[in-house]
Amino acid sequence: MKTVENVIVDEASDGQRLDRWLKKQIGNTPFALLQKMIRTGQVRVDGKRVKGDARISAGQEVRLPPMEDKHGPTQFKPKAGDKDFLKSITLFDDGDILVINKPYGLPAQGGSKITRHVDGLLESMTDKKGLRPKLAHRLDRDTSGVLICARKRATLEKLGKIFQSRDIRKYYWAITVGVPEVTQGSLIAPLGKGTGTMKDTMIIDEEEGKFAKTEYAVLESAGHDAAAIAFWPRTGRTHQIRAHATYALDCPILGDDKYQGVTDSFDAIGVSARLHLHAYRVQFVHPKTGQIMDVKAPLPQDLKKSWSAFGFDANIHDDPFENVRT
Repeated sequence: MKTVENVIVDEASDGQRLDRWLKKQIGNTPFALLQKMIRTGQVRVDGKRVKGDARISAGQEVRLPPMEDKHGPTQFKPKAGDKDFLKSITLFDDGDILVINKPYGLPAQGGSKITRHVDGLLESMTDKKGLRPKLAHRLDRDTSGVLICARKRATLEKLGKIFQSRDIRKYYWAITVGVPEVTQGSLIAPLGKGTGTMKDTMIIDEEEGKFAKTEYAVLESAGHDAAAIAFWPRTGRTHQIRAHATYALDCPILGDDKYQGVTDSFDAIGVSARLHLHAYRVQFVHPKTGQIMDVKAPLPQDLKKSWSAFGFDANIHDDPFENVRT
């Protein structure tokens, strides 16, 4: 990165310390150098100098200074076919907003040893002015479905504010191991990062965890063994649905190897081994046109097979949260 870059903080990064967030953005740069950049004002948030331990919010703009290539992350070089691939999974594109149906197993962003990811694939859509779509939020690698990108900086900023104010509905479909006793309700449990053997997961942390709220509604059930459930995360914490399903609902998502969802109980009926979580619908007001956006992502074939194996309806249902207040 040899020029100044302004990055909009996405929903998943809301509440993170600036220095730790910066480390993820410029992964190959020594942490001490990043802290120096913050102290000297080379890194700014909404145009202002801040400390490294400051908490950033979704929608804020962070200025990243020019960096020598040797310090920055490996640049992703688009390959032949990347643009066509993105077009094949595009759900909506009006020149301002791009919405794709992200496949299972494809990371949203790069990282250690990750060579193929959505953020890199978007390089193939760079226009003549050198501008390309940017991610407005993220999905876990193993979660498929609706992923929103912005084609213009102004649009990205406005989307960031929409996420920050939570003026958006993102619905997920999942199959859980077990069936909730209550068919619809709200899961409210603060989430914090696990430690030790659970350091890659989120846990319920009543003392230091961040507020997290998830609406859920059981769509169908297969006896007492499994359920098709719609989830609506009202906050945007890391692994929020997965952690709440396991620890607050006591029904882990099928195939979730981080949250107790792996079982061989359904091998005989031929369900997929993948994480059964899909972002199937998003609703928000278009920041430029003012029209109500309602974009749906159909289930991929592997999940359709699992839905069918349990006898669940794989078609998009009516809004199960229509009467839930925003």
